[in-house]
Amino acid sequence: MEPVNVTQISEFLLLGFLEKPEMQSLIFGFFLSMYLVTVFGNLLIILAVSSDSHLHTPMYFFLSNLSLVDICFTSTTIPKMLVNIQTQSKVITYEGCITQMYFFILFAGLDNFMLTVMAYDRFVAICHPLHYMVIMNPQLCGLLVLVSWIMSVLNSLLESLMVLRLSFCSEFEIPHFFCEFNQVLQLACSDTFLNNMKMYFTAALLGGGSLAGILYSYSKILSSICGIPSAKGKYKAFSTCASHLSVVSLFYGTLLGVYFSSAASWSSHSSATASVMYTVVTPMLNPFIYSLRNKDIKRALERFLGR
Repeated sequence: MEPVNVTQISEFLLLGFLEKPEMQSLIFGFFLSMYLVTVFGNLLIILAVSSDSHLHTPMYFFLSNLSLVDICFTSTTIPKMLVNIQTQSKVITYEGCITQMYFFILFAGLDNFMLTVMAYDRFVAICHPLHYMVIMNPQLCGLLVLVSWIMSVLNSLLESLMVLRLSFCSEFEIPHFFCEFNQVLQLACSDTFLNNMKMYFTAALLGGGSLAGILYSYSKILSSICGIPSAKGKYKAFSTCASHLSVVSLFYGTLLGVYFSSAASWSSHSSATASVMYTVVTPMLNPFIYSLRNKDIKRALERFLGR
């Protein structure tokens, strides 16, 4: 196909979940319900933490930041898809596609960093309990969140700028429900070697590094818990990180599952379906995981909703 300069591109077509007209109403209701549950569930976590002085601790500070990131993460993809379904349109402008890609990579990176920071917080709380409040002081907590934002913004900006240099063929159909980075690269007619190398390097350094940090933290946590003599003490220590461990397993499990299965030559429709797990389902389940397993959050929510 003949390459097209980026200045000539006006729009892409998002085909994920939009190929079967008879399923549109069902898909629209399904995703709208999940999006509303995600937004209100995470918003309740933020409001509960901010309104209860007992929850003004590092663990809940990071949790409220994770909830904010999850709202933004889901909002980068689902509203546009809902609008496309409602208007029977598959179109996203070139500028809109690059913008969506930028914010998607930004908030996916932030999700990754927030989970890593929360693992470090649990490591300090369980392995160094006597020094917890000294180590996890407000300045360090704020710095960890700030550094996470800076690294995510820079990575997302670089990824997006590298896409702008590409030329695309005359076919602009993306077999996905959002401008997924890898799918957009596959449409390019120009050489994407640098883009692919940057993508793999970032995945190994930021994603792999964060996952390694989480695994290291939990190896130390497990070692400390095993050293606690009483069964009650072990349960209490483990219960403080069980929710976070569940969220980590869900996020990284679905994310790795999507990309490993894509590498194993899944169909693009299957890839789009699997992507729903980490773009929608995981952010939606996070408030339930933290509220159902956490008595402090449940009490704060009851006080907040009972006003």
